[in-house]
Amino acid sequence: MKTLKVELGDRSYPIFIGQGLMGNANLVKPYVKGQQVLIVTNTTVAPLYLEKCKQTFADFNVESVVLPDGEEYKNLETLNLVFDKLIGDRFDRSCTLVALGGGVIGDMTGFAAAAFQRGVNFIQMPTTLLSQVDSSVGGKTGVNHPLGKNMIGAFHQPECVVIDTESLNTLEDRQLSAGLAEVIKYGLIQDPEFFEWLEANIERLLAREPEALAYAIERSCQDKADIVAKDEKEAGLRALFNLGHTFGHAIEAGMGYGKWLHGEGVSAGSMQAVYMSKLLGDLTQADEERIQGLFDRANLPVLPPSVSEMNNDKFLDLMAGDKKVQAGTIRLVLLKSIGQAYVTGDYPKELLEKTLTDWR
Repeated sequence: MKTLKVELGDRSYPIFIGQGLMGNANLVKPYVKGQQVLIVTNTTVAPLYLEKCKQTFADFNVESVVLPDGEEYKNLETLNLVFDKLIGDRFDRSCTLVALGGGVIGDMTGFAAAAFQRGVNFIQMPTTLLSQVDSSVGGKTGVNHPLGKNMIGAFHQPECVVIDTESLNTLEDRQLSAGLAEVIKYGLIQDPEFFEWLEANIERLLAREPEALAYAIERSCQDKADIVAKDEKEAGLRALFNLGHTFGHAIEAGMGYGKWLHGEGVSAGSMQAVYMSKLLGDLTQADEERIQGLFDRANLPVLPPSVSEMNNDKFLDLMAGDKKVQAGTIRLVLLKSIGQAYVTGDYPKELLEKTLTDWR
């Protein structure tokens, strides 16, 4: 087992990474504050891991709620099912929520924990690669709105993150690839050596080799933990994690939540950011081909929806509703080089239009 730490003073917490951790009761006991535990999961994960998770918390009064699976259910209506259970079963302020599932479950459970009785504890047990390397770490929680992704939420840090790499054995290939989009992102924004490692080892990750997966998860979590410790609430540096996300969130919302997986939107959106970075003179044609080649090998889309599916006006309208917009300016994460990202709203607007037109 590897243990990392997100350094946030008295709210610091560990990230445990290893095989078989979901069933380790002694590992999680210190992070349950009261006697009541509510496990939040979904219809896909529940048949696989819910009973095992319940046994892990068998020393407590443990209940569960099973939500429908899919990004299209990441909304306030579905979130109310969690509140119905908490209030109906008289959970108190010392209770602990456990997020057992992927990024949607983690975000929703965290938001429920942030809001219920003005804040209760929660534990992340991510079961997808995307949630293990990204969304379970850092305390971003929330739900979607029809006009924008993750527009309703809160920063609420977990007590701990328990990453059981064995859960990836049951993950669909498409979901595994979606997670690799976030892994590649870390190499692009701040870790060029990791990007080179990914170029050499992407097939090992797709083959689910345990050592390769464990290394990629640990490296990704460390990269994220380092930045979260410096910028918990995305005042500056943490915004670099949004490479490809302003484009990608527009794709997800524009096509209808659930049609494109989050990682797929990030992949295509990252290539739009790469193309725009090339137009600005920062990246070379060779850089673009190198980055595209890695996304291709990870079985990820490199092109966004066609103009007939989603025209430029729709794209821009959805991008204008992004959380990173300031004073009406769409701020983008772009690349100076592989491993060096920056956030800016100071770019020729015609280059954004050209990117949306050309990169299809």
